Amino acid sequence: MNPNATQLVTLVRREILRFVRRPYNTFLPPIITNALYFSVFGVILGSRIGSIAGVSYIQFVLPGLVVLGAISDSFENASFTIFHGRWNEYIQAVTTSPMSNRSMVSAYVTASALRGVITSLLIIGVGLVFTSVPVSHPGYLVAFVLVITTLFGGLGVVGGLWASDFDYLTVMNQFILRPLVFFGAVFYSLDVLPPLWRSVSLLNPMVYMVNGVRYGMIGVTEIDPNTSLAVLTGVTVVVLSVDFLLFKRGYGLTE
Repeated sequence: MNPNATQLVTLVRREILRFVRRPYNTFLPPIITNALYFSVFGVILGSRIGSIAGVSYIQFVLPGLVVLGAISDSFENASFTIFHGRWNEYIQAVTTSPMSNRSMVSAYVTASALRGVITSLLIIGVGLVFTSVPVSHPGYLVAFVLVITTLFGGLGVVGGLWASDFDYLTVMNQFILRPLVFFGAVFYSLDVLPPLWRSVSLLNPMVYMVNGVRYGMIGVTEIDPNTSLAVLTGVTVVVLSVDFLLFKRGYGLTE
């Protein structure tokens, strides 16, 4: 293995061990939270709502909950590890190493995306307790989950470099990302909205993510999945390019 690959793998391994060694803080919360979501929205309300687009309500909301968990954890992982490293001044051990900026960013984003993927699988596992989980288009499901977790891992890097204290991380995750997801057609179909609000909803990028994962899982979508995947991939490339540029300039990494 060449030195660059060794450095990349070492940093990825360190970042993975960081969240794997604390499963009660990283994996237990989404399990409990989504068990509550499925109990309330899937079982209690779902029995009254019936079906949407030919599937049970609990199956309809499952893909949206997968997206919510995936983006929250991938964003949180990258933003926290970057900010914590800056706060405690140990990120300098990475930035002063022979690693390239591209390798540093790739390592942080890869580890964060992996955490998002693991969270997605855990949420699907919780869903299996309450209902069957069909996978109509596995290729689309894998592609959307990988793109979404990579995108928010990249955004987490930006957030970790920008934040000046821990409150910034809470604000970005709890008051920006989560509301966008909840208004991203997780618990309802776009068809139930008046024309004006349906058009406004299409400005929310989460709508495309939720519909993409929903298409991969249950074969139901209100937006062309190919278009959504192409746009999200393009946005991901742009965000990663911004990450590389910020690391190259030392933004947030140097006083």
